[in-house]
Amino acid sequence: MQYNNVGQKMSLGFSKIDRLRFALSYFICSLLWMSGLGMIGSVLLPQHLKDIVGGTKATAIFGLINAISAVVSLIANLVFGNLSDRTRSRFGQRTPWIIGGGLVGGISLFLSGVFTNIWAMGIFYCICMLGLNAIVAPVIATMSDRIPKDARATMSAFNSAGITIGTSVGTLLGAHFISVQIPGFAAAGILMAFAGIATIIVWPSEQSSENMQPVEGGLKEFVFSFRPPIKGARDFWLAFVGRSLLLFSYYMILNYQLYILEMYIGQSKQAAAKTISIMSVIIMVVGLVGSLASGAISDKIGRRKLPVICASCLLAIGYLIPWVFRTATSMLFFAGFAGLGFAVYGAVDQALNVDVLPSRSNAGKDLAILNIATTLGQTAGPIVASALVSVAGYKLVFPVAIIFAIIACAFIQLIRSIK
Repeated sequence: MQYNNVGQKMSLGFSKIDRLRFALSYFICSLLWMSGLGMIGSVLLPQHLKDIVGGTKATAIFGLINAISAVVSLIANLVFGNLSDRTRSRFGQRTPWIIGGGLVGGISLFLSGVFTNIWAMGIFYCICMLGLNAIVAPVIATMSDRIPKDARATMSAFNSAGITIGTSVGTLLGAHFISVQIPGFAAAGILMAFAGIATIIVWPSEQSSENMQPVEGGLKEFVFSFRPPIKGARDFWLAFVGRSLLLFSYYMILNYQLYILEMYIGQSKQAAAKTISIMSVIIMVVGLVGSLASGAISDKIGRRKLPVICASCLLAIGYLIPWVFRTATSMLFFAGFAGLGFAVYGAVDQALNVDVLPSRSNAGKDLAILNIATTLGQTAGPIVASALVSVAGYKLVFPVAIIFAIIACAFIQLIRSIK
């Protein structure tokens, strides 16, 4: 396949076999690392902490570990995206980081469960975030390097589908190993380590980057290379704000679904757990269907804004139903509508991000900046939800989430460089 580092005229050499191999590689990569991370982050690490220090302390410590690892992840995504842009090797720009990141992430994920020392657990979990982002940032950057414009939404959809399924698979596997945790930590580490290797095996080999223009300058130039894009970056920042607000709205409710069921709707702990299990299955099913269908349709019609409008409407409907009806069934409708909306947006998300890049030469770094919006949405959304609950209860969370979804859609519609 013929391609270059600025994404020009790639479709001429992008065969159906290439399309299939890339689609499978994006799916397999996100499925493997998300399954491994889901096993640990959702089940085994919190249980390991609880076994060591007890439930009350474990909650506080786990919250602190998550906060610190989120900051590490945010910085690491930017750093490894930039470093992969600057890499010149016979194996290409992205390949060395993807393989190395998988190995580091897998080993450290396993080691986070070997020790009973809280500091050691936290340190190795943060190291895992470094390895994980050394996989994710270069993999996403290849959508600019190696994927033609008319196939990007499809690739983004397969990446999103892998994350959706991996989240559920990881939770189920983690529950299976909850009584025998060390084998579970080992299995999770293997899944993450193999994510990088499997990706490189499945997709077409990356060309050497040794003949690309070398990066010149010393430490000062390297530091300045992290500057966010400014010139010609209007659409870039509109996409950043739109993405942040859309994720903001979704995680305001998703992260508080247990409390909403117990404290807003009035279910018991056992009933709420059962409802959440059903919601997880619904989200997984609609997420898989919505991701793959939306991505293919977006590439077929050559439009990104239309799927975002559909996603915003679906999210708003999903938020509206439990606000109005306040029943357990309404939360199942939330899972169906909002889960589908989130999947539809996720299918075109990375494709849209690539389309608004001011420059292809800094794709890894600039896409990493856009991915900061994910961290902002996932962390700031629940904080705002908590503040709203303290003032007016959970009833106010839903209309505010609807407003954020509508504003997010408006920002995306203001982008001029995409249809």
